[in-house]
Amino acid sequence: MRTLLAALVLLIAAPVSAQPVRPSETASSPDGSIILTVSTDNDERPVWSLSRKGKLLIAPSSLGFLLTDGPALQRGFRIDGAERASGDATWELPWGERRFVRDHHNQLLVRFRQHESRGGHLMNVRFRLFDHGIGFRYELPEQPGMTTAKIADEVTEFDIASPGTAWWITGGEWNRYEQIYQKTPIDAVATAHTPITMRLDDGTHLAFHEAALVDYSAMWFKRVEGRKFRTTLSPSSRGPRVVRDLPFATPWRTIRIGDDAAGLVTSDLELNLNEPNKLGDVSWVKPMKYIGIWWGMIRGPWSWGEGPNHGATTARAKQYIDFAAKHGFGGVLVEGWNTGWNGGLFNFTQSAADFDLKAVTDYARKKGVTLIG
Repeated sequence: MRTLLAALVLLIAAPVSAQPVRPSETASSPDGSIILTVSTDNDERPVWSLSRKGKLLIAPSSLGFLLTDGPALQRGFRIDGAERASGDATWELPWGERRFVRDHHNQLLVRFRQHESRGGHLMNVRFRLFDHGIGFRYELPEQPGMTTAKIADEVTEFDIASPGTAWWITGGEWNRYEQIYQKTPIDAVATAHTPITMRLDDGTHLAFHEAALVDYSAMWFKRVEGRKFRTTLSPSSRGPRVVRDLPFATPWRTIRIGDDAAGLVTSDLELNLNEPNKLGDVSWVKPMKYIGIWWGMIRGPWSWGEGPNHGATTARAKQYIDFAAKHGFGGVLVEGWNTGWNGGLFNFTQSAADFDLKAVTDYARKKGVTLIG
């Protein structure tokens, strides 16, 4: 009996012990608090995971694309090499909250090669780790058999390891980003626009967004199951959501990470991942802070169009101008001042009956406040 049991144990254990050890690559933030692991799973899908201060933040999550004209860049991959680099530089911001921004990061470039039976494609993923977050993007190099990528969607996943609370607005609605933010458990999110902010039960704060969005479809954040999210690209009228000739790089997928909400606000993550200024001399740009007549319409008590609760009246515009002048705001944004909000064509040369355009502009000029219409 003992011999039989031993044989059964060996028989059961044999397939487990025969599982191949899959190569992985790791990298850390400059202060060592954030650890990235990149590998492939049992279906040979590229996966990544992230931990911070010894605690798992992002469980193993898939990477890749769905194409409209060929096999998906999703399975049959192996790691074909990796390159590491680091950077620590300070650069001048043309305009913004700070004049100088520090770019301190460690970088990992992982090269994936797909099996010939699945297309034999090459796909690189570049990660940059900062002390306050991470960004990563896909880079499709020149390669035989693919000159143009016709992308149906991304399969970039973010499997949130811990429960918590999310603040988000619904992705793809008619009013896009002008919505009241919802506060729900993470596993109650549907499809959200980015940025979407989360506070885990241990107090860790996360904000998911993107950077360097150039010639590419914007990313929405779609919950698949539980706390697992997957990017979905905003639709296109031409079929594929993105059409790009190779070589090209996608926007960066970003996660700001902090111990509290303030740590998210002070992060320069996306600034460091956006493309550098290409305009040259930008001294002609005059940055300013401004306030606006519009939030009352979003909240509901005021209306965009004319009527008893019209938001953009002469009296209210002057009230906002007074507030801006008193508290150092450079301008006042006025929405709903013109005709057309109640239906028909918008007319940007005809003001509403209860909005005296000349009186408002004269008053703003007198107070040294710019009007933004």
